[in-house]
Amino acid sequence: MRRREFMGACAGAALTAAARRSPVAALPVPAPAEPDRVPFSLTVMLWTVFRDLPFPQRLEKVAEAGYHAVELVGEFSDWKPQDFADARRKKRELGMVFDGTCGVWLPLADARTRDAFLKALRDFVPTIRELECTRLIMQTGNKITGLSSEEMHANCIETLKRGGDIAAENNIELLIENIDPAENPQYFLTSSAEGFEIGRSVGNAHVKFLYDLFHEQIAEGNLIEKLEKNIDLVGIVHVADVPGRHHPGTGEINYSNIFRKLAELRYSRYVAMEFDPLGDAVKGLRDARELAISSARSARAARSFASGRKYESA
Repeated sequence: MRRREFMGACAGAALTAAARRSPVAALPVPAPAEPDRVPFSLTVMLWTVFRDLPFPQRLEKVAEAGYHAVELVGEFSDWKPQDFADARRKKRELGMVFDGTCGVWLPLADARTRDAFLKALRDFVPTIRELECTRLIMQTGNKITGLSSEEMHANCIETLKRGGDIAAENNIELLIENIDPAENPQYFLTSSAEGFEIGRSVGNAHVKFLYDLFHEQIAEGNLIEKLEKNIDLVGIVHVADVPGRHHPGTGEINYSNIFRKLAELRYSRYVAMEFDPLGDAVKGLRDARELAISSARSARAARSFASGRKYESA
């Protein structure tokens, strides 16, 4: 199952359920970085793994693989207040956080739905607080018949400017992402370069771009240069290899270089594993985590060596 299909299955129930949830008091402090002074934190997009298990067991499996965070799509769409309380208790027991979630499904590229989007965003804030989460992942939606690309681009900027104000009021972040045209030929934002342009035009620290390397490799490639140019706007990085959306090392993306570059750039946010494991999912997640940490540590070691060499020659 693709994430777009999973989102579609969850969207209706999530919208119906959001309004009846009451908020909790405050948003939490983000999880610390990974061990050994790796600058970024690692997380798992939960829709990809252990879908046949109850939610608490899914968290246990992710923790078994060595992770301390998960991202959600709509797993909570039919939860009652006690379910939220149980989920909070379980993640604290495991030392985990919910670092991101989806849940507002109205498009950004259509000005006619702007007011409805802003209302849905405000209505979803109590759910974000129930989850003790600080990041909301959104899509621009499909192309709008009768509108030019420039008009849809401008609509996204204006909607995100207004949504960014709501995000700032509630101490959360909004993240938009691109989807490659092979997965959804009708989707508006297929280019991360355009996504970064939209983010810069919005000009709000509470609006970031979700840099999905799987989608960008299929759409345009040139992954590392875009990281270097836009690291200040990257809110989350999503990881899966091409082709097949399997774990790093199964395809054409050199993830060792990606993780090293993130460390060199001192990227300190989340890197999310969003791949379909081949074989044992715990092992696949563990292997991906070890690759990310060892690659980032090699960048740190190289930087320390270069710094020492410069000192000796001074």
